[in-house]
Amino acid sequence: MGRFRVTIEVTVTERFHIHELPNGLTLLGQPMDGVSSASMSVLIPMGAAHDPADAAGAAAVTAEWLIRGAGDRNSRQLNDALDALGCQHDESAQGEHLHVSTAQLGRNLPDILAIVADMLRRPRLEDDTFDPCRQLILQDLETLEDEPARKCNILLRERFYPHPLGRNVLGHADCLAVMQPADVRRHARAAMTPAKAILAVAGNIDWDRFVSLATQLFGDWQAAPAKPVDIAAQPRGETHIQKDTAQTHIAMAHASVTVRHPMYYAARVAEIVLSGGMSSRLFTEVREKRGLVYGVSSRYHSLKDYAGMFTYAGTRPEVAQTTFDVTVGEIRRLAEGVTADEMARARTQLKAALIMQGESTGARAGAIAADYYHLGRLRSLDEIAAAIEHVTADEVAEYQKAFPPDNLTVLVLGPEPVEIVTSH
Repeated sequence: MGRFRVTIEVTVTERFHIHELPNGLTLLGQPMDGVSSASMSVLIPMGAAHDPADAAGAAAVTAEWLIRGAGDRNSRQLNDALDALGCQHDESAQGEHLHVSTAQLGRNLPDILAIVADMLRRPRLEDDTFDPCRQLILQDLETLEDEPARKCNILLRERFYPHPLGRNVLGHADCLAVMQPADVRRHARAAMTPAKAILAVAGNIDWDRFVSLATQLFGDWQAAPAKPVDIAAQPRGETHIQKDTAQTHIAMAHASVTVRHPMYYAARVAEIVLSGGMSSRLFTEVREKRGLVYGVSSRYHSLKDYAGMFTYAGTRPEVAQTTFDVTVGEIRRLAEGVTADEMARARTQLKAALIMQGESTGARAGAIAADYYHLGRLRSLDEIAAAIEHVTADEVAEYQKAFPPDNLTVLVLGPEPVEIVTSH
């Protein structure tokens, strides 16, 4: 087989701006030449991990509630104003943050920023708009029963990360069923704070004008910092959800490095070698050669202080144990070495993703917000590309030796459990 190598150069002149307001809100900016659009990404530290113990799902409901009226606009007027400005927007709860994102023409950014300020600082949160929001989250939660793979991965994250960092952002049906608007409103008004919040913008922007306007809109926003989350270790191990199904769903996770760890880029290369397309090891060995699964994948995920490699396989019950053993064996086998062709493909895929990210204002706004949260600084595409290029096969093997699939957290949905393999 010939050696596979494609060279992709990522050379982009990037400018970054950082401005912190006295109240703790950090403004980030990346002007991008040759684009007409601008995108915003706002991270408020009130994600699902901050939900009260008896109100799991409060952040998800709040995210829906924000768009049901703010400032002097009711629900219809608020949505009409955003539509009239051509704004594509999303409000969602994440594990650690409530996330608001917008994409619009650059010339409309000031008007959109003013609306977002109303949503964050002056949300109406009225009783008569609460129940539709709660019902939407309940409905999303109920659809998990029809999406077993998604359900497995959500439940796996709950069991892998320390509680409540891995909490299901949709909450729990029993909490949602008795949730009251007054309680969620009280929590939202207390938790919505500028301290440690991040507002990132990328695209066709005038940075000085943006800072001036953001200071006017958010500078006098005063609220107590979010309370730190008390975390508790999870028992991990295996959880079996018995269900008489034609397919067994296996989800597993083991510890990895965080974004700020020196081995981070080796972990990302390992992820692609394992699961980056039809030439990846899991696809080739588990699906193509043995026909054990229709779908198998491994994905890296990181919170600020914890990270894992999450692997999923859907298989037939009679070969579930074999599927599990072979999948774990392929992850372990990375420690024995990675070929030059595999390294070349991994670098190419990661750099191609970078190029596509660099062409999207929304992706860049989200990326710089995430960078600042995880690293306290911003990375250029060239910096990331160079770091990927410098990862060696030996470093990938050393990473896998340091972070083998031991102390696995496993969740199985199907007729029978599997036996966890913890060593060769």
